[in-house]
Amino acid sequence: MPELSRRRRTLVLVICCMSLLIVSLDNTILNVALPTLQKELHASVAGLQWTIDAYTLVLASLLMLAGSTADRIGRRKVFMTGLVIFTVGSALCSAAPNLESLVAFRILQAVGGSMLNPVAVSIITNTFTERRERARAIGAWGAVVGISLALGPIIGGLLVDTISWRAIFWLNIPIGITALILTWRYVPESRAPKARRPDPVGQLLVIGVLATLTYAIIEAPKAGWTSPEILSFVGFSILSLIALILYEPRRDEPLIDLRFFSSAPFSGATLIAVCSFAALSGFLFLNTLYLQDVRGLSALKAGLYILPMAAMTFVCAPVSGRLVGNRGPRLSLLVAGIAMTASGVLFAVFEAEQHTPLLFTGYVIFGIGFGMVNAPITNTAVSGMPNAQAGVAAAVASTSRQIGQTLGVAVIGAVLAAGVSLSVTGRMASAAEKHNFADASRPAWWIITGCGIAVLLVGMLSSGRWARGTAARTAQRLDPAGAQAAEAGGMSSPPARS
Repeated sequence: MPELSRRRRTLVLVICCMSLLIVSLDNTILNVALPTLQKELHASVAGLQWTIDAYTLVLASLLMLAGSTADRIGRRKVFMTGLVIFTVGSALCSAAPNLESLVAFRILQAVGGSMLNPVAVSIITNTFTERRERARAIGAWGAVVGISLALGPIIGGLLVDTISWRAIFWLNIPIGITALILTWRYVPESRAPKARRPDPVGQLLVIGVLATLTYAIIEAPKAGWTSPEILSFVGFSILSLIALILYEPRRDEPLIDLRFFSSAPFSGATLIAVCSFAALSGFLFLNTLYLQDVRGLSALKAGLYILPMAAMTFVCAPVSGRLVGNRGPRLSLLVAGIAMTASGVLFAVFEAEQHTPLLFTGYVIFGIGFGMVNAPITNTAVSGMPNAQAGVAAAVASTSRQIGQTLGVAVIGAVLAAGVSLSVTGRMASAAEKHNFADASRPAWWIITGCGIAVLLVGMLSSGRWARGTAARTAQRLDPAGAQAAEAGGMSSPPARS
């Protein structure tokens, strides 16, 4: 990629952030619309889960393929294709006549979305080559998640209350078209120096692992955890995972280069991404249903209630990016883990949802934690790796996020569905219904708390001197020049002070 002016680099960053905005905005808006979808489309809790998980599952399954394909045939080309498919999918979602077709069109959306975020991160990585500048750019990228969290519930609530749930998908159309035109005009094409060959067997095994596991978790409350159907899907998922682990190292150019995971910072970032995004998706799923089904709030008021969490995510994301650029990821990860754990404890132990001051306190603290965690995840994933594999490394990080979101909704929804029947949309719940929801959601809040503890512990383990040594050795194995990249541009270690 040719050297770009500062103004052009900033414009490329803005274009890439637009793609993240529509992908993440889509999820936060849809969360607010869940109770309305439940009522209008006669959906069960499992049906609501599938409207979210069909999207995140396909994203998780295809992100690595999209990243490696973009490195091979051109990042700009794949990025523009993704924008077209995502925009068309959004238009179809807005016209879906029933729940089944909505889920199908969400899958089409996800096919396009899989070509956006990991490719955009790869474009940013190759545009911002200086370590601190890259960290700040990725911090700004992470702030967009906060913007989507802030705008999604409010705009979504307003559209649902004043027009229809279908209007939430209309927003993607002008943003997608604008991003497409700007990409064609201003984003230069870039490729990896050495093209990677496709890995169709690895891709099918990834889909087998994720799809069967997600189906088993979502459908288990209805079918029974020990039913032959659920046990068969769990077994197939385990066998697919074993086959993936055995098959990939045998390929010269695997879909997933398992050598990446010998780097403790990279492995830690992957696990932290799964835990933090599982906590986020579970948090939003629980609170959206609670605020509207139990408290009887409108979609707009429910969105306004969640605003403090989103605002803190927006504020803390760029702060975290600067901290990572100047001091390394450790401090950001520790703050994130402590805050997310503390928020979960407020709900699990002190029943914060039943006391408005505690409710907002929990939202603010969770927003701080989630705002701090995004920058170190992305930075650690793409730094210390050869630039030729930036797309694959970024795709692994993005895949981990989507796996977390998928599992968060699947597990939290399954726990909730096992203990409560959500059928009170549109009115204030009775005292018995409130108590029923509080009891049913308690195990879910403990799961979210556990995710926060995992972020804290893994963050401590994967950001110390031992972890930095594993990153340097991994870079050396991947590429002799990678060792220098790990030291000069690595996210796993703080920069030397002058």
